Amino acid sequence: MSSDRATRKAKAAEIRRLLDEEGDSVAANTRGFNEGRYESVGKLDDYEELKTEARAIKEDAIERLPDLIARVRESVEANGGTVYLADDAADANRYVEEVCERQNAETLVKSKSMTTEEIEVNQRLEDAGVEVWETDLGEFVLQVADEAPSHIVAPAIHKSREAIADLFNAHFEPDEPLETAEELTEFAREYLGERIEDADVGMTGANFVVAESGTIALVTSEGNARKSVVAPDTHVAVAGIEKLIPSLSDLQPFVELIGRSGTGQDITSYVSLFSPPVGSPTIDFDDPETPLSASGDPDDREFHLVLVDNGRTAMREDDQLRETLYCIRCSACANSCANFQSVGGHAFGGETYSGGIATGWEAGVEGLDTAAEFNDLCTGCSRCVNQCPVGIDIPWINTVVRDRINRGEDGEFDWLVEGLTPDEEPGGLSLQKRFFGNFSTVAKVGSALAPASNWLADTAPARWAMERFLGIDRRRDLPEFERETFTDWFAARGGSRISPTDADRVAAVYPDLYTNHVQVERGKAAVRVLEALGVSVRVPAVASSGRAPLSQGMIATAKRHAEQVAPALLDHVEAGRDVVVIEPSDLAMVEREYGKFLDDERHEALADGSYEVLEYVYGLLEEGEEDSDETVNALTRGAGAEVAYHSHCQQRTLDLEPYTTAVLEAAGYDVLTSDVECCGMAGSFGYKSEYYELSVDVGEQLRGQFSAPEAEDRLVVASGTSCLEQLDSLLSRPTRHPVELLDPAR
Repeated sequence: MSSDRATRKAKAAEIRRLLDEEGDSVAANTRGFNEGRYESVGKLDDYEELKTEARAIKEDAIERLPDLIARVRESVEANGGTVYLADDAADANRYVEEVCERQNAETLVKSKSMTTEEIEVNQRLEDAGVEVWETDLGEFVLQVADEAPSHIVAPAIHKSREAIADLFNAHFEPDEPLETAEELTEFAREYLGERIEDADVGMTGANFVVAESGTIALVTSEGNARKSVVAPDTHVAVAGIEKLIPSLSDLQPFVELIGRSGTGQDITSYVSLFSPPVGSPTIDFDDPETPLSASGDPDDREFHLVLVDNGRTAMREDDQLRETLYCIRCSACANSCANFQSVGGHAFGGETYSGGIATGWEAGVEGLDTAAEFNDLCTGCSRCVNQCPVGIDIPWINTVVRDRINRGEDGEFDWLVEGLTPDEEPGGLSLQKRFFGNFSTVAKVGSALAPASNWLADTAPARWAMERFLGIDRRRDLPEFERETFTDWFAARGGSRISPTDADRVAAVYPDLYTNHVQVERGKAAVRVLEALGVSVRVPAVASSGRAPLSQGMIATAKRHAEQVAPALLDHVEAGRDVVVIEPSDLAMVEREYGKFLDDERHEALADGSYEVLEYVYGLLEEGEEDSDETVNALTRGAGAEVAYHSHCQQRTLDLEPYTTAVLEAAGYDVLTSDVECCGMAGSFGYKSEYYELSVDVGEQLRGQFSAPEAEDRLVVASGTSCLEQLDSLLSRPTRHPVELLDPAR
């Protein structure tokens, strides 16, 4: 068995296991967090302004990070504390171990900290003879279970209450079996309270570290963190250097955003600010009214701030990974990700970090090999982009890392651009990625040889070969190529039926890859709809957008496509013509990713002059508002026909969904809009055998909604190719692109 095939089979088996064992708990919790986030941020009138402010603070802080490190050292040392800048995990652990040795520490209690997970300090201290206790409930559960966290904020999100009860009853053998959440929580509180009281050292992380005052900000949902700080005589705070912010006033937008973004809370239960002087007293548990340290001398307290680099300086100097350092570890990217909602961080995560932002973190602190293990679970759908409270372009970071994985360690891999042979070493571009990344070539050949190509591709030997060598799951129906492409059809009909001199507007309909070779009918419908509204149409022969290679991490090839497409479309924009795009992922490519490939002037001109087809139709109807009935009557009328509509992920990111709904309703259709955010197909993702079960699991939520009584008899309509393909496979009734419902030729 080839290594690629073996890897695919192993991934598929692990995904099946996680779907079966952890999927229900992960889905219930992440979707609950996600719904809570929508509700909570909806209460903020200044949500976008807060995000912009938070982003600006992080940009500034990372830009002048060396100065902030020097400033916080001055602040903490002026208060009697110590700052240690650790080069890497081993350096940080050595310092913490030395602190414990000087204190003759036998026990250490910790509050939740992903940075201490990253450096694996627990294992180092336990090897040195220090008993370590996690005091966060979720982390405590995982410590007992000897498992890794599956979520940045809620580490035990994959475990049900029943599973935790079974774990505690088996491990601790309480007098009475523990069953309810209240009983489990009370048991953990009492058990850990005793360990906090007796601890020699307390350790925390830090959500933020204020340079001007040395203040440690902890944002938590439990009271264990502040107990871990004040009960022992020694407090060690471990934080990545990226946690530094300049001033105390800079905390405000983050406090507003972090709870809402992560768990949907307007504000978390505890926002604790610690600005040691070291001489602040600890609590005497025997006499709480006397706040003195165990020795009776408050000056015996110690505070140590361990700032961890561990690859962060290199990330700061990396133009593509730098944005990762803006992350405030809120988990919004994980909670909003459909794939994460199904399998959680044990699949969609690395050594420490999970969710969309994990690729950047793991590539930066662990290396490409670790990131490669889960990087492909990011489909680039962009759902996380609008959810990130600091506006990190997470899909782009994932794509950059994917590109680097493809190239291999020497970075020389650029097969399509330079004509080099593929790198045969692990990490080289796989045959599967080469196939999907070159799908424009596949489509050209498929159309040229259709219908024979469609027949051949669907034969049993061909399906076997595609599954074995390309990893294309044989359970997935293949697209059928049209012999007459969209551009061929338009040329054969003699171009537009409306002369530019007789039209108020002229539009160039972009022949995206699928519209041109597979979904030709929606292209024809788009032309006829625009002409019915008085638009003179052109269909230029132009390259595919580059979405396919970009999805496989082939950035150089995607850039080449952009440089071919942009001049052709800009010729139309400069001539006063509008660019109309049918496939939402291609419009997203133009509006978002082309900003990485083109100079600002060309990108802005092309983005400003391009429209999604129903967005454009909506604009035409608005322009013809005075005679709107006549304008709408030019289209096919719904006459109350019932449709169930699903919007494409990237269409939602661009906030275009309302236009489709409004146009269909104006045309007389009764529209039920899906509130399921992702179909699960995600371009080539749903075809890949290692991800087929995950793709279908994500799609089941949409199938359930469109099979419910209020939707089961409705015509199913979707804006994206992937959505249509997934719905075709999940439902037993036909699907359409919304522009087809408006086609005067229907």
